[in-house]
Amino acid sequence: METYEVNGIRYRVRDKELQAKQTDDSPRVVQLRREFAEHPSSGLTPASLALILQNAEQGNLLEQSYLAEDIEEKDGHIQAELFKRKMALTDIDWSIEPPANASASEQADAAEIEQMLKDVDDWHNIIFGMSDGILKGFSNIEFDWGMYRRFRVPQNFEHIPATWFQLAQDNQNEIRLRDQTGFGEPLRPLNWLQHRHAAKSGYPARQGLVRQLAWPFVFKNYSARDLAEFLEIYGIPVKLGKYPSGSTEEEKARLLAAVMGIGHNAGGVIPKGMEIEFHEAAKGGGSDPFMTMMTWCERTQSKVLVGQTLTAQVDSTGSQALGNVHNEVRMDIRDHDLRQLATTLNRDLIWPMYMLNGNSYSGDPRRKPRLVFDTQEPEDLKLYSESLPKLVEVGMRIPVSWAQDKLRIPEPDGDEPVLAKAAPAPITDITPQPEQPNPAAPLKLALAALRAAKSGPDGADIFTDKLQKAAAEPFAAIMQPIEEMVAQAESMEQLLEQLLELENTMDTTDYQEVLALAMASAEMSGRYDVNEGN
Repeated sequence: METYEVNGIRYRVRDKELQAKQTDDSPRVVQLRREFAEHPSSGLTPASLALILQNAEQGNLLEQSYLAEDIEEKDGHIQAELFKRKMALTDIDWSIEPPANASASEQADAAEIEQMLKDVDDWHNIIFGMSDGILKGFSNIEFDWGMYRRFRVPQNFEHIPATWFQLAQDNQNEIRLRDQTGFGEPLRPLNWLQHRHAAKSGYPARQGLVRQLAWPFVFKNYSARDLAEFLEIYGIPVKLGKYPSGSTEEEKARLLAAVMGIGHNAGGVIPKGMEIEFHEAAKGGGSDPFMTMMTWCERTQSKVLVGQTLTAQVDSTGSQALGNVHNEVRMDIRDHDLRQLATTLNRDLIWPMYMLNGNSYSGDPRRKPRLVFDTQEPEDLKLYSESLPKLVEVGMRIPVSWAQDKLRIPEPDGDEPVLAKAAPAPITDITPQPEQPNPAAPLKLALAALRAAKSGPDGADIFTDKLQKAAAEPFAAIMQPIEEMVAQAESMEQLLEQLLELENTMDTTDYQEVLALAMASAEMSGRYDVNEGN
């Protein structure tokens, strides 16, 4: 048995109690799992509702909790708005922050607790279950402790129905498990997330929104019932049967049966001489008063749950600008809910984890790590990207840390890769270049021609003849399309246009090589003649 201090109170806790849930381990509350739900909303009247609320103030939360369940199940508008408010809490990022001026050991403990909680698979369900307190005023989630290596970790989180609890008879702020004694069993300090959601100030029985939503729920049900009766009486055409005088009782009964059945079967049989007439519903009255009352109830429910109506209902008097303002109101409510959730988690989860595992634990609750929800909205990136450079140009000194905090851009960690402006690619000439001839090839050919000319009777004639033969084929390839254009052209203008188009398509590589050969050969021939003369 070990001693722990929770919320300023010292408890002696057995290790086996940490590893088992109170609702499974205690024989006094085991009957709670065998109870069937009650439905106090059936036949609910203003008088019976007032009695339910009064009993809750005196410590009996059972009927009020069952009524909250019925309201959420039966009223689609309340369920939709309440679901919006709950889901707005489940996907908010969070982190475990060490205390101010934290030591290295305190920072390590905070990082360790954060990693253990990040590994909890049903975190979404934990937040969603805690948000059940918005309607009922409180929400309790039970869990036990397991071992992972050398750490004690919370596990097996289970949302326990609000109908399992009552208020202590001598303390309206203490919630206990209902048991067979009537006094209730105190909750173990290290096995519960005891969330009290203060939708309004007061003790738990009066904090939930169920007390505000119950009255429009009753009025809306009355209006819906009256509207159904109105439509049943006046919304269906009246059927009248006419029988001739002298008809027997049997014939009248047959006519009455036909009148009653023709509305459902769209057909019937009546004796000859009898008639059935259909008359339109009475013009007096209308459904508008009932719909007005139901609309008022739903608008009141929307205001209670999300603080406004324009993001919940379409109204002809609304506007986009006003809707955006109302949406900001809803964000304020979300942040208020998250602050309350964080208070409960820090008290009932973070502190016990730190107490059971922290190497820097000293018993001082002011030095505990804290769970913090990231409720800050990133600023308009486009707006800041345009305004910040201009402010810097005029000499305003803007800290980088402030800009990164506003834009929700974290500092890079060490050598972590960062985004940067791409360097301009080097400009390269992608114009296709003709294949360059091998400069050694013309020289070799020219030397061979000169050697042959030296051994023959007339070297100039031999050299000229070889050049003509080498140039004949590429020259013919160039001239062939030109000759065809000349033969087919109908005018000089047409021929000129075709020649201009042909200019960029002709392959003159071979002819260029022959010309290069001729120039190189002429130069070599001149040098040869000079050397021979000397």
